[in-house]
Amino acid sequence: MSKFNKMNKPEKINFIIKILEDLFPKVEIPLNHKDPYTLLIAVLLSAQSTDAGVNKITPILFSKADNPHDMIKLTIHEIREIIKPVGLSPMKSKGIHGLSKILINKYDGKVPKSFEALESLPSVGHKTASVVMSQAFGVAAFPVDTHIHRLMFRWGLSNGKSVKKTEEDAKRLFPKKLWNKLHIQIILYGRKFSPARGWKIKEDIIMMKVGRKSILKKII
Repeated sequence: MSKFNKMNKPEKINFIIKILEDLFPKVEIPLNHKDPYTLLIAVLLSAQSTDAGVNKITPILFSKADNPHDMIKLTIHEIREIIKPVGLSPMKSKGIHGLSKILINKYDGKVPKSFEALESLPSVGHKTASVVMSQAFGVAAFPVDTHIHRLMFRWGLSNGKSVKKTEEDAKRLFPKKLWNKLHIQIILYGRKFSPARGWKIKEDIIMMKVGRKSILKKII
């Protein structure tokens, strides 16, 4: 615990970056896709679902429609029947069909390369837009999911009050050139070492070294 007390914030950040880079030197977005459009659809489907669940559904959906022109040939009901297992299918099927129409009518069938344009599409929020901008177009972004939100709080780097605040803090603390890789590294670390349930804190290297003292005192 004394080591924790001696670490200042820049030292914490450097330690976290080093551990994540050692553990996950190569990362890929865990959603199967082949281009910006299929990534957009996969990320939209992942809301309140698991990546594994989405990866089971997208091959079926994309075998029928992997571009906006083919997608609008399907009815909303047909899309809904395919994506039912991932949950929220009524909203997601309308969103997929609606955004595909807009992409054709407004963007020549292509996914736009701006946060504003993406977030104006049906069922596309800031997190989905951030993933597409970072992973499809290489624009620096820090999409915050439940894992990142949880770990930023556990590590004492954000107060956990909102996803927006967590994103602001992550962008302020971590070097911009690392954002696109780092956000995936944190997700992978969270799944393996710092889950919401079944957390074996003594195997959580980062938490043991730089974690929030109030949490460590309760558990250790």
